[in-house]
Order: sequence, then C-alpha cells, then structure tokens
Amino acid sequence: MDREYLCSKTTTCFIKIEVILENPVRIFNIEIEIVDINDNAPRFRRDTINLDISESTSEGERFSLSNAVDPDIGTNSIKTYHLSESEYFDIEMQTSRDGAKFADLILRQVLDREAQAVHSLILTAVDGGVPARSGTASIIVRVLDTNDNAPKFDKESYTINLMENSPIGNLVVKLNATDLDEGSNSDIAYSFSLYTSEKTQETFSLNPNNGEIRVKGVINYEDFRVYDMEVIATDKGVSSLSGQCKVTILVTDMNDNHPEISIKSFTNPIKEDISVDTVIAVVSVSDKDSGENGHIDVRICEKLPFALKVSSDNYYELVVSEPLDREKVSEYDITFTVTDRGNPPLSDNETVTLELLDVNDNVPRFSQSIYTIRVLENNPPGAFLSSLTAIDPDLHENQYLVYFIIEREIANTSMSMLFSINPENGNLYALKTFDYEIEKDFLFHIEARDSGVPPLSSNVTVHIIIMDQNDNTPVIVSPWRAHGSVVEEKIPRSTDKGTLIAKVIAIDTDSVHNSRITYQFLQNTDATLFSLDQYNGEIRTTRMFSYRDSRHQRLVVIAKDNGEPSLSATVTIKLSTVETALKSYAEMTEVPLEYDIFSDLNLYLVIGLGSVSFLLLITILVTIVLKCQKPKPSKAVPPCRNSVISERNSTIADSTLVSNDAYWYSLFLAETRKGKLVVRQPVPKGQRYIVSSIPRSTGMTETSDSAASTLQASTTTSSSSS
Repeated sequence: MDREYLCSKTTTCFIKIEVILENPVRIFNIEIEIVDINDNAPRFRRDTINLDISESTSEGERFSLSNAVDPDIGTNSIKTYHLSESEYFDIEMQTSRDGAKFADLILRQVLDREAQAVHSLILTAVDGGVPARSGTASIIVRVLDTNDNAPKFDKESYTINLMENSPIGNLVVKLNATDLDEGSNSDIAYSFSLYTSEKTQETFSLNPNNGEIRVKGVINYEDFRVYDMEVIATDKGVSSLSGQCKVTILVTDMNDNHPEISIKSFTNPIKEDISVDTVIAVVSVSDKDSGENGHIDVRICEKLPFALKVSSDNYYELVVSEPLDREKVSEYDITFTVTDRGNPPLSDNETVTLELLDVNDNVPRFSQSIYTIRVLENNPPGAFLSSLTAIDPDLHENQYLVYFIIEREIANTSMSMLFSINPENGNLYALKTFDYEIEKDFLFHIEARDSGVPPLSSNVTVHIIIMDQNDNTPVIVSPWRAHGSVVEEKIPRSTDKGTLIAKVIAIDTDSVHNSRITYQFLQNTDATLFSLDQYNGEIRTTRMFSYRDSRHQRLVVIAKDNGEPSLSATVTIKLSTVETALKSYAEMTEVPLEYDIFSDLNLYLVIGLGSVSFLLLITILVTIVLKCQKPKPSKAVPPCRNSVISERNSTIADSTLVSNDAYWYSLFLAETRKGKLVVRQPVPKGQRYIVSSIPRSTGMTETSDSAASTLQASTTTSSSSS
C-alpha cells in the first residue's frame, strides 16, 4: 500500500472495511490506519537553479532559492538544507507558516568575474527519516562583468629581428593585448603613440583591430638597422582603459648570396689499385655573405669510398678512404655539396665522374674444379667433346684468355697428340678415334691464362672416360676350327645320358656388359638328343643313343653378346657316332690332336685300326724321349694381363684359360675327351705354335717336354685362328 497515493492530501490516512460472518451472522466495521514510512526522497522542483550576480554586488546580499518537496509527512518530511563548500556563498534556512522549509543564498564575499566567472554549487535537501533520504539541485551562479580591467600586452617590450629586403605586406609581428573583462569592455583597438617617429610609421603599418605590424616600405639593412615604436591598446568600455608596449625592430642581413665551389685539380681516370689516402682532387669554396651566412660546410652527398680533408682555409682535398675494386664499381659520380649556415641556408653542388682503370687482379676461374667428360668409343677424329670456359672479371687484355693443355705423356704419347683445345674459346676436341678395349680413360689438366702483365692463370682437371660400344663380335675359341671350316667330333655310340659332348667357348673384348655371352642352338638334328647350357656353352646328351638315331648329327651353335644391337658368331659341329671299339682311342695318353687330321671316321675299319696303331707308336716314342731327357721342374705360367681363370671344377672343360689381351688375341682353346685343354699359343714374331695341355685339376697352363710338340703353321693360319 502507498500512503502517498491513497491519502495524498491528508496528514492521516484511514481505510474503512466491513467483515460479515455467516454463522452466526455478525457484521464488523474495521478502520485500518496507514502509517507513513520514509519511502520518498526530497525533490527540487528544478534540477538546476540559475542566478546572475554582478561582480559589483556587495557582501550580505540575499538571493531566494526554490525549495524542495517531500510527499512524506512528519519527521519523514524535509528537515534541513546543506550547501556545498564555497568561500563566496552560504545559506540560511526559513520555515513558512504551513511548516514548509526553504533556504536563502547569502553572498559572503565580493565576486571577481576575471578570477572566476561561474560558480557551481550543490544544494542538498535532507528529510528526517531513518535512514534519512536526500535530494539535490545545482546552483549555477554567473558573475556579470564590469569594466574594471585595463588591456595588457603579453610583453611590455618586443625585440624583433627582421631580414632586409622583406617583401611589402610581410608580417613583422602580431601584438596581442588582453582585457580580462568581457563584451565591449574587452574589445581592444591598437594605435601608435605620439612617441613613434614618422619614419617608423612610413615603413611599418599597424592594424588597429588585430595588432598586426606589417612591412609597409622597403627595408634596407644598410639604410636603417633599428626601428623603435610604442603601441597603445584601448578597450571600448564606458569608462575606457588602456595599456601600452614598446617594439624594437632590428634589421638583419639576409643570406642572399649562394656559396660557390671550384674544382682546382682532378685526377681522372685512376687505377683500381690506387693506395688509400691518395689525393685525387682539390676543391675551393667561397661565399660573399658574412658571419654565419658566409660560413660554408662541404660534404660528399653519396656514401663513397672517398673522404674530404681540410687542406687550408676554404680548400679541401678528396682522398681515397677505402680500397677500390673496379669489378664491383667501375665508375663513381662524386657530388660536392656546399651549404652556408644562413637561415634559411643556401647551397650549391658540383658533380664529377671518376673512372677506374682495370688492373689484372683476378685469376681466371672455371665453373667446376673437375670436368668429367664421357666419350663414346669409335668417335670420329676431331669430334667436339666439351667447352671448358673460364671467366675473368677483368677488362680488355686482362680478360682475354688463352687455353692450353698441360702436357703429360701416357705410354710415350703426349696429351696434345690425343686432344686439342681451341685456345680462344676452350672448346675441347678429340684428335683420334678411341677404342675402349685399348684405352679406358685419360686424366690431364687444362690451363686458362689471361693476357695481363704479369699474366694470371688457373687450371682445371679434365677426366675423359671412354664409353664402350658393342663393336666387337664374339670370337669362338673352343672348339677351335680353321676359319670357315666345320668342327667334326667322334663320340662313342654308347655315351651315357648327361655326357659332355663339347663346350663352346666364345670371348668378346667389349666391356663387361657388352661381353656377356649366351649360347643357343641355331640347328639341332635331334632336339631330344642334345642340350645346350645358354651360359657356359656345354653341350650334353639328354639321353642315350638308340638304334633309330642317325649316326651323323649336325649342331649349329650361335654365341651372342649382350650389346645393343647384339653381335654374334656361330660354330658348326658335326658329330659322328662310332662303335665301342673306339673307346680305347679316348683313353690314350695326353697327346694333343689337331681336329683337322680327321677327315672322315666312316672309313674302313682297317684305316681306323691303322691310325690307332700309328698314334700308339708315336706315344711310345715320345715317352722314351722324355725319359731320356733331364727332367725339368714344371712351372706354372701365370696368366697374361687380362686373363680370366675359371675356378669351377664341375665339368670337364671348366679349367679354361681365356685371354682378352689384344696382343694375345690369337690365343685359342680346344679340348680333348680326357678332360684336358689344349692351348695353341703363337710364338711372338714367329710362325710356329706351342701346343700345351692343361690338366683338369688346375687352372694354369703347364708346358712340359713330355706333353709338348711343335707344329708348323703359316702366318695366315694364325691370323684366321685369331
């Protein structure tokens, strides 16, 4: 319930109600009094109270203030007023006949608008409730002005420095006088006093409204150097007041002459290896002005490896301050700037171009420390290999390079006989056709030398690698046969399954990759009878001979290398089967046979028996001769430089000595049915062969008196065997 809402116009507040009871019926009249609580704060009718008080108002003057209201009653209504702290104002509280309380504002001290034009106060009304409530209103007191202040300049005297030749209308100074009053009491007018000379008033003008003094006539430092004037400031109040100041204008010399610079000596061009602190130019400076206007500062505009040193009054030397390098900077634009110390400063500049002469101070440099060049064998003579170009950052003759091959002999052959380099551009050429099977690589040096004095040079390593081509056809050395002839072999008809019939061996002098040999049948009379190992060339029987098998078998074997395109060689083997009686022939002593002495084993049995008897007789004679001779210790002949010895012992012909050496290229191998290899080796510079047997159990050739015989052979045969 809100007492102020229900009983706003009375001090007491009652609510009457009736209560009816039904059994028994009774009626009760009840009056409820609503007792006031302090639930309303005092409130002023206006939040802000504005008062205008003249600064000439005397002390003790009273000013009525609007009172506050509080809807509460009794002790909960307004009890007192408070004023915020102020040295100029205070309040007195009054009570009206109806008990309302209000306050009067009392002036305790004379106001000064210039000291404080506005006073802000806070009036607070407090009721008597517990706890007490309050309300506030702002009191804004504006102090009204009276003309009680004279105009006053910022300074009592002014000293102005004015440059000569200042243009007409140029502002010299703007005087500022202030009046603490306001309105017309603070409006100021400026004027020259009677103490200001006519010369001054002719040269300068004074604006009466804003106090600006401007140039009115020509100012010449040489004619008049000091101007004195007195200026009065007067306000526009009813009883006007005034103030004055003195102004002194000093005419100063103007910096109207530019400094000058003159190049007295200049050395150009200079060598890039010139010493530090060497003088390369002398300059002089001058300025017609005096004092600071004639004092000149000299500097180099750019950051260069040069410095200026004072030589004497107004003379400067340009010296080298850091080592120069033409390869980094070949030319310098040096700008000398001279500036006086006037205000504003004046300056001038002079630019010279300095050129650096080249010195042979750079060694030719190759882009690589070593050049690896791969050359395919069988190259044409004169083939271009590579361009070995060096760079020299110097100029002219210091940059002109000449290329040389540094001589080095290999097998009594100099590098210049194998290679040629263009002395002007470094192009490298081959002078001959290279053969991988003879020469694998070359290592030599190329020198690049400039044409400076003294010349500088550097060298680079060149590694020529000869790359193999598949240019060598495999050569079949086993079973050996004369060129174009057919190999004829005799085998017992009772040969077991898996028996080694022949071993085809081919050699290829190309590189490892190109020299890998594989073997295949080109022709096989009976494919079910023989097999060929594609890697070792062994021909074996896959079964025993039957009576249906032909007595004559023709095998054509091709040996192909691994090159691209592949090269190959073929050998034709004619096999003839003989009866078991021939087995005794296979068990003979280790006497080598030439395959071409057998022409046809299909002759009559008498001829075969006669041949066997003849061979037995030769064997007996050789044995007797060997026993009669002094025995010699057998020596194992080491294989030649590029020999390869097979260490496998699984087959009859595994102990095979194969030569890849160019000189021993004519070496060939043949095999016997007793597991021996016959080596037919030419005697150097001769027309004879030494035929030696190689036992099955060793991988080295053994030449003994008992197992060697000398056969005549023509040079033509030797070449074809190769």
